[in-house]
Amino acid sequence: MTILASTDRAYDKALRKIVTRARTQGAGVEKSVRTILKAVERGGDRAVLRYTKKFDRLSLKLDHMRVTPEEIKEAYYHIRKDEGDSLRYAAERVRQFHERQRTKTWMYQEQNATLGQMVTPLDAVGVYVPGGKAVYPSSVLMCAIPAKVAGVRRIVMCTPTPKGEINPYLLVAADIAGVDEIYRVGGVQAVGAMAFGTKTIAKVDKIVGPGNIFVATAKRLLYGTVGIDMVAGPSELLVVADDDAKPAHVAADLLCEAEHDEDAQVYLVTTSASLAKEVVRLIQVQLKGLQREKIAAKSIARHFVAFVVPTMDEAIEVANAIAPEHLTLSVDRPFDYLEQVRHAGALFLGRYTPPAVADYVAGPNHVLPTGATARFFSPLSVSDYVKVSNIVHYTKEELTKAKDHIVRLAHIEGFDAHAKSAQSRFA
Repeated sequence: MTILASTDRAYDKALRKIVTRARTQGAGVEKSVRTILKAVERGGDRAVLRYTKKFDRLSLKLDHMRVTPEEIKEAYYHIRKDEGDSLRYAAERVRQFHERQRTKTWMYQEQNATLGQMVTPLDAVGVYVPGGKAVYPSSVLMCAIPAKVAGVRRIVMCTPTPKGEINPYLLVAADIAGVDEIYRVGGVQAVGAMAFGTKTIAKVDKIVGPGNIFVATAKRLLYGTVGIDMVAGPSELLVVADDDAKPAHVAADLLCEAEHDEDAQVYLVTTSASLAKEVVRLIQVQLKGLQREKIAAKSIARHFVAFVVPTMDEAIEVANAIAPEHLTLSVDRPFDYLEQVRHAGALFLGRYTPPAVADYVAGPNHVLPTGATARFFSPLSVSDYVKVSNIVHYTKEELTKAKDHIVRLAHIEGFDAHAKSAQSRFA
């Protein structure tokens, strides 16, 4: 684990490496992903089943791809009542937050013209849910509930089942969230099936949800064939801590994110060298005994860096340069720095906002931009599930006032048919 002061020679190089971390993501797997996608486009269900057998070692028949209503009902008997209550509690929190994001069709009158925008939900959305190293019923809620709030007519879920059975928590979460169709296929072949459509899995308009580097690359390559939410990479957390932050809390938060994946990236930026050293010590202590100790340890060993800077202003500038998925401000008066933060997927403010509260029950979406894409991507929201159409209505009187301007601008651009289309109304 590396601790670097802003005066160290290696500081700038280490920071630059983190800032440019997203540039090569997916390059190494792109060729194989293209091959799978092309096979699914041409072969449909047969290709999906072939790759499911190859990668998940699961032989599926066509009529067994879709999860039945009976299987969903059965899933409730495999979880405890209090676990179901927690899923419903989280679902309601997510629903309440996203209800506030809804936008409506709007219009206004400008003399004899009517202008506005029509907001309509997408017809069909595909939700991809990982099912490998970890199971994420919370991601089912985060992806499907905003779609339901937006008014999407058909919500499809695909998830891999390497052992042949879908985790019951995923099925219960999907049922609570209002998912319409669930398929026991995952990986690139599932993304391709939702994008192109097969006889069993009808085409969707947009694919959302997290996934590994293969899934993320497939989504990137399919953008244009189908809409996507974002190109997500490994989980990230950057903690900005002042001198009064509690090292035990900081270490716990960093491990909270590191346990996601060996490639999860966690960083600390602090004004206190002594705090940085104590956090490093406590990470080693808190690692011991974690269920995912090996995964978290690899993440920390590969990626963790602590930057020590002289001022909080400089700490915020480092955070903006890194543009992390998650940004924790473990500082006094965190709201004082809010307007200085320009690039972050989600902000956790203060001493008592652990990442877990936002992952599960706060309400805001936890599907967030990674790999510095927080500079231009936003968290998953209701707006991802609707599209906007412009509305324009002119009367003859209004067109009369605008006609000469239209004609001049059309001639500037060399489009005389544009000019004539306006002039024809007065012939």
